[in-house]
Amino acid sequence: MVKTEFSIKDLENLSSVKAHTIRIWEKRYHLLEPDRTDTNIRKYDLESLKKLLNITYLYKAGYKISKLAGMTPAQIQSLIKEDMEIHAATYGLEMFKSAMLEFDGQKFDETLKNLLEKKSYSDVYSKIFVPLLNKTGVLWHIGSIDPSHEHFISEKIKHSLILETAKLKKQIVEKDFPIFILYLPSSEIHEISLLYAHYELVSNGFPTLYLGPNIPIESLKHVQKQMPNAVFVSYFTIQPETENLKSYIDSFQEQVGSKNELWILGNRVRTFETKHKNIKLFEAIDHFKNHLKKSF
Repeated sequence: MVKTEFSIKDLENLSSVKAHTIRIWEKRYHLLEPDRTDTNIRKYDLESLKKLLNITYLYKAGYKISKLAGMTPAQIQSLIKEDMEIHAATYGLEMFKSAMLEFDGQKFDETLKNLLEKKSYSDVYSKIFVPLLNKTGVLWHIGSIDPSHEHFISEKIKHSLILETAKLKKQIVEKDFPIFILYLPSSEIHEISLLYAHYELVSNGFPTLYLGPNIPIESLKHVQKQMPNAVFVSYFTIQPETENLKSYIDSFQEQVGSKNELWILGNRVRTFETKHKNIKLFEAIDHFKNHLKKSF
């Protein structure tokens, strides 16, 4: 069952406003009117949570809570749209979070459209989507949101990455670049970061072949036979396990060969070192982006 009832602790986790402050706002400004359990514990519905998120966004933007408490929902929405010009990142975070909680795909799409009129997709991804996904992961693990919320927002972001990359694909002019083949290793399912690496490659004009998740090394041999000068790109989030990294790279060297470069991003390689010259490790996506610009 999808979560539609929230505790004051859930509201604190979702809005970053302390429970003590929420209680003060209720008592002093009648901001929210929670129901109570038989044991007098507050419980809030989705509308109360949405109201708090909207008000929190404006409060963080500098508006006084005494003024916000007296405004209608329509007035608050109007003020949010006006303020978006100044605080685009905060606006995006709160609107995407609201879209997630409501399973509102249209709100997600409209928010992204508004942001892309002012910012590049790369900026939206790094300054809004990444913090949103990090926050969502924490909220899921502590039980303040349902797994379906996390899946919804993740799939919307993945879909936006695919759409934006497809737009850029149409603009690629043939150049004397190697083709980049993107894949995730066996049992690795965290695809969003690889999709963003794909977006960056395409936005820089590189030809690509996107294979997606769960690709065993032996499958790469078949691709390499048809594209002998390919550069392989992967993102290791949870797989391979740290203790298996060396054996994975050794298998790549044996089955694909040292003539092809393998670029690896992700948490798994942050403390890993290799002596193989064709293996390039990137601790962060910015290092990957900088390397693209310097190498070709």
